[in-house]
Amino acid sequence: MSNGTCIIIGASHAASQLGPDLRKRGWQGRILVITDENVIPYHRPPLSKEYLSGKKTFEQILIKKPALYEKNDIEFLLNTRVTSINRDDKSITLANGETLAYDKLALTTGARVRHIPVPGAELDGVHYLRDSNDVEKIMPLAKAGNKAVIIGGGYIGLETAAVLQTIGMQVTVIEMMERVLERVTTAEVSAFYHRIHTEQGVEIVTGASVTKINGDKSVESVTIDNGDHYSADLVIVGIGVIPNTELAEEAGLEVSNGIVVDEYCRTSDHDIVAAGDCTWHYNPFYDKHIRLESVQNALDQARVAAATLNGDLKPYDTLPWFWSDQYDLKLQIQGLSAGYDEVIIRGDIDSSRKIAIFYLKEGRILSVDAVNSAPEFMVGKKLILAKTIVDKEKLADASVSIKELMT
Repeated sequence: MSNGTCIIIGASHAASQLGPDLRKRGWQGRILVITDENVIPYHRPPLSKEYLSGKKTFEQILIKKPALYEKNDIEFLLNTRVTSINRDDKSITLANGETLAYDKLALTTGARVRHIPVPGAELDGVHYLRDSNDVEKIMPLAKAGNKAVIIGGGYIGLETAAVLQTIGMQVTVIEMMERVLERVTTAEVSAFYHRIHTEQGVEIVTGASVTKINGDKSVESVTIDNGDHYSADLVIVGIGVIPNTELAEEAGLEVSNGIVVDEYCRTSDHDIVAAGDCTWHYNPFYDKHIRLESVQNALDQARVAAATLNGDLKPYDTLPWFWSDQYDLKLQIQGLSAGYDEVIIRGDIDSSRKIAIFYLKEGRILSVDAVNSAPEFMVGKKLILAKTIVDKEKLADASVSIKELMT
């Protein structure tokens, strides 16, 4: 089968890894990547940071250079949308009506932004931040002295707030939950980042829902549920994403909170694999199914999927990890904290810009949030994998080398 055609739908992080890996592992046939964007795969995290701030050009955020794809004879079909998958005759249909046959199919369709259903959401100056086109529309409005309202206090919202504040904008973050990052972390970490952003000059409003975005043709202000108004030249909405599962679902593949895949990244049709943000997969470390919006997960699953397509079944067994850059702070997260029964803080969370928060269950570390604390991040991973019962006093004492806990 390695002489057949493999079609990859979606030019995501997962696609950038899957195509070259597929070739490296022995696929001799055609490899075709189809995307509705007009560019080859690029890094998404810098969109809300270095690319938005102008520190990096688009060419600098490409995941791999065009020459690498050419060397591996990987074709791209840009500005093209796949409308359906026909599993009976192993073909896909494009928006222009053309059909293409496949021997193996890979779904790396990622996720799309969740839109805000309020009056005024269609005004000029209201933007989402998911792809390079979004950023290019935001850039002309991201000027010193302008006012920005960010709807959503998750990682994307806070990363964007940090960039806009740094370039001299007046920034307000509006979060409907009672604290920023509430969906993804604990109260301690939320309070830490609330403090950091407030110290930097960002106004944070929590427990508030946006009811209307005001303006004639362009946005002028945002109204929240208590009637307060916040002036805005720019509104960025970051209220989460929705996995792109429609193609899979319409093709009769099993779908839950994402496209269901097994430990080899196979869907319910073993001629079709899936990888990245769009997948619902079992994680052996936490003994449950999860969907991860993570670059590392996308790359790791892509490697597994490439091996599977070449007939080499290697189970996915990677510990999840994530990161977020805000101002001078690098947050690195190792593992998932769900189910913890104790939190141990290493460092001064009330005034420092260097801390580590460990989440424990029955004395063992489940995960760690490390801010400007690379040793805690690295050693934390080893302690998680070893399922070590840690000395809590040493763990909490920043004067004690974290490496001592390995013994």
